Order: sequence, then C-alpha cells, then structure tokens
Amino acid sequence: MTGKFDAYRSGKAPETKINRLWPLYGAGLENLGKNDRPIEVPFPEFGPDELLVRHDACGLCFSDIKVIKQGQDHPRIYRNMKKEPVVLGHEVVMTVIGVGENLKDNYKPGDRFILQADIFVDGVGYAYGYEIQGGLSQYNVIDQRVLNGDHGNYLIPIKQSTGYAESSLVEPWACVIAAYYLQYRSALKDGGTAWFIGPEKDNFSISAGFDENSHPAVIKLTQMDGNFGKWLRQQAESLGIKVIEEDTLKKPPGEPDGSDQADDIILLSPTVDLIEKASTYLAHKGVLAFSTDKPLARKADIDIGRVHYNRWLFLGGKEKDISMLLSRIPARSKLKKDGKALFVGAGGPMGRMHVQHAVESSEHPAVIICSDVSNERLTSLETTFGADARKKGIQWLCVNPMEKEKYQQSMAEFKDSGFDDIIILAPIPAVISDAAQWLGQKGVMNVFAGVGRGTTASLDLNDMVDKDVRVIGHSASAIEDMLTMLNKVETGELSTNRSVAAIGSLEATKDGLQALIEARYPGKVVIFPNIKSLPLTSVPDLKDRLPGVYAQLDNGREWTKDAEHALLEEMLD
Repeated sequence: MTGKFDAYRSGKAPETKINRLWPLYGAGLENLGKNDRPIEVPFPEFGPDELLVRHDACGLCFSDIKVIKQGQDHPRIYRNMKKEPVVLGHEVVMTVIGVGENLKDNYKPGDRFILQADIFVDGVGYAYGYEIQGGLSQYNVIDQRVLNGDHGNYLIPIKQSTGYAESSLVEPWACVIAAYYLQYRSALKDGGTAWFIGPEKDNFSISAGFDENSHPAVIKLTQMDGNFGKWLRQQAESLGIKVIEEDTLKKPPGEPDGSDQADDIILLSPTVDLIEKASTYLAHKGVLAFSTDKPLARKADIDIGRVHYNRWLFLGGKEKDISMLLSRIPARSKLKKDGKALFVGAGGPMGRMHVQHAVESSEHPAVIICSDVSNERLTSLETTFGADARKKGIQWLCVNPMEKEKYQQSMAEFKDSGFDDIIILAPIPAVISDAAQWLGQKGVMNVFAGVGRGTTASLDLNDMVDKDVRVIGHSASAIEDMLTMLNKVETGELSTNRSVAAIGSLEATKDGLQALIEARYPGKVVIFPNIKSLPLTSVPDLKDRLPGVYAQLDNGREWTKDAEHALLEEMLD
C-alpha cells in the first residue's frame, strides 16, 4: 500500500466539516436528494458510547428500489419522510474513524466492519439504510442500537486485507448462501398450534410428535368426528393440550389475525378449495400437510409471496399416519450434487450470484441451465461462467424462453426427467407456475425472487403426492449467514468481486438506482462515497475513463482488489 490508499486505510479522521448524503423525502426517485445531487450536512458528532465511521463502499439493491417506490408506506419505515428523510444503503462496509471514550478498550481507528442490517432493539426494527442512516452517505454514527441490540453486536469485523467492494457485497451474497441452508421441521411444532381439518372419512393416526416428548400446546379441530378426532381429544386431555373446536373456517381467505394462525394445518382428504382457504391461516414458517388418495381436481392458487417471505411449506401424500406424512419434508435445500439445476431469470444481479455459486461449488450440479428473456444477459453469463462450468464437466446451457422454437428444442431432453432443483429469480407468477411443471422426482423449487405477499401462483399439488416435489422460498439472511459468506470471501472460496458490474462516486447514486430500475447492468452497482466525482461506469468501460484501473481488472471485465487499490489511489482527494 502506498500514498493515498495507505492513509485512507489507517482510519484517520478527515479535516472536513461536512458530510454528504442522499436523503429520500418520499416515494419516487424525484424525491431523492436535491436538484439531482446529494446534500451537505454538518459533520456528525459522536458520544462516549458511540463510534464514528466512514462508509467506504455501498452496493445498490432492489430493496432500495422498493423503498423508493413505496416511500413511508414501506413496512420498515416508521416516520414522516418529508420531515425526517431516509438515507438508503444497507450493503455497506465501513471504517472506524472515531471512538467514544467508553468504547476505547474494544475499538480503534482503522477497524473495519460490515453489518447485519436487520437491527432490532426490544423487538422494534431499526434497519440500517431504513430507520438508521445508511451507506449512501460519507460518514455516520454507530450507536448502541447497533452495538447492543436484541441479537448482540450487529457489526461484523473484516480483515484489513479484504477489499471494500467485495466486503460490501457479502450482505446480498449472504442472502444467496442462506437459501441453501434452510431447515424444515419434520413433525408438528413442539409448543405450537396444530389445526386438524376433516371431514374424517378414513382411519387416520399419528404415531410420533404427539406424546410426552413433543406435542403442540394448542390443537384446533374442525369436522373431526371420527376415531382419530376422538383419540386427539383424549391425548390432548392427558397431555394438558388446549383444545379449540372450530365448526368451520369462518373467515374468508385473507390475512387472519394472530389468534387464528396455526403453525401446522393438517387436511384430511381435502378439496382444492379447502387447501386454498385453509392456507391463509398459516403462521410464519407454517406447514400445511394434506393426505389424499384421490387426485386433486385442479391446480391450487397458492400465495407464493408468503412461501417466499413467510417460509410457508406445503406437502402432500397418501399416508394415513400424519407423522409419516410430515416426515416427507425434504432434508435438503442445497442443490443436488450431480443433479440437474434450472435457474429461471438467471441474468440479473442476484441470478448471477446463484449461478456462480452453483458453478464454483465443490458439490456442483452436473447440469446447469440458465434461462432469461435477455440475450444480452445470457451472453454475459456465457462469457463470465460458461468456460468455468465446462472445465468442471458441467453440462451448461443458456436459453431464452422468448425464442420458443429454439427454447423447446433445447429443453426437450429434460421433458421426461425434469430438474432436481429450480431456482426462481423472476418475480412473475405465470413464470413460477410454468417452471413448477419442470420439477422431476423429489425435485425442489426455491422461490428466491421477491414476490409480494398476497401474490398467487397456480401449482399442481398432485405433484407433491405423486412425485414428492417441494416448493420452498427464502428471503434475507442472519448474522450467521453473513459470517459464513465472509469466510468464503476471505478464504478465497468464492469471489464476490465477480458480481461488480458498475462503479461510481456518491454523485452517481441516482443514476445507479435508475440503472437498477432499468436493469441496465447484469451485475451489481457499487458506490464509493469518498472518491472524487466519477459518473456511473460499467467495469469494462473503465478502459476509456480510468485506464490505470482497467489495467488491474481480471480479463478486462472483472473487478479485483488491485483495481480497487488503483481506483482509490487515483480518485481520493
């Protein structure tokens, strides 16, 4: 390290008396900043129990776009944005430049951190980049909400040798990694609420998970008038389980209040109408299991948004023993080793991360198919990952479903066998419904795309009975996921730098957000808040704008720590 770069890394406090940032005053990109520029505010002051930090790099995220579209109607915003504007930016890396008197035993200038942005204090959310000022600013104060919240300290230390851009992208990458570490229970929730719904026409039973070792705290019974219902009532009495008799599902489909929600809903020989209606009463991470030996008459309209955000799980089978039915829940959310994987909407920033993860995994699929409606994005995928995939012996193919004849020819060989894994990266219900038809025996479809709650997709639930398929979903990440991802970065197992598609200074933020809306770049946009003015620039276009930085890229198209070193050496004041 030399010169400006070395001084910057040291964490010395700047001499400036101002802090530049992008306030969002309400819904709409026109309400970002003033006169299409960031504003200047006084340099922040910090107290004895606080840290003063410099934001070094900040990735732009589609979650930022959601705040821009919704304004103060966004569920993470609790204030009047016109009076108290929001500063976005949660994919951020920071350096400590000032330490409060009471924290000097634990922190020093130059310490570097990323953070888990979902910050909670006494159950109240104060997410970074939402309620707490985010990374689209030069400087900020880290207070006790971050340092001592409900989950402890939300700061995650990083090595001095770890790059700024690669650090900032640990957060979105952690969301990707977390999607492959999901776990589902294979029994009724111990201490939860279970709802059994008939009519009880066959001889049902439950051989495990309803005994002294594990059982619900509450059961609800609807049309349970046979021997199984009688047994449930007797067992509940002996175990001290509260029993609620529900004559019917009185409320129409929709959002039930908390008292109506159930962790497990067990349907005995149901109709599709009953499945659709009952599912609206599932709690967060709820499981709906149905037993039937007759084919369902039609596809079911399932709230795929809550499969994604609320981790709902549906499963079906012919088993009459409910514990055996629940044991059919998949043990894996990881991609099947040597299996066949289809990535739907693979060309966007998050899609590319999923594809890269699959290609670089030591337990990679044998077949990777990437679909996208943009040939430009497919070409970029091919250029970036195609050779790597083939080198590992992976059957690799990029297909555009809009080119119907070519698409059908390319996909013909998978018509009978289907796919072991389908990752959904396009939040379009019709696309999700179509993709589900490609699931093979014991296949898993993971809905990663941010489909809004209340959005339904038509799914053939007979496949859950006949082919044992599962539809799962995932959103966000925890501190543990970020630590896992950071370790992959710092050990060289996975490069987040390959996700960087464009960079710019703080002034380029608005253009960067507009680029996200327009899907202008195939990868991530990273803002460096403290460099001199640099327009939003794709990584390959640095050849003309900053040739010294371009010379340090990998293959003239991939960001590196050496390129970042050159950027900061040239562009810091």
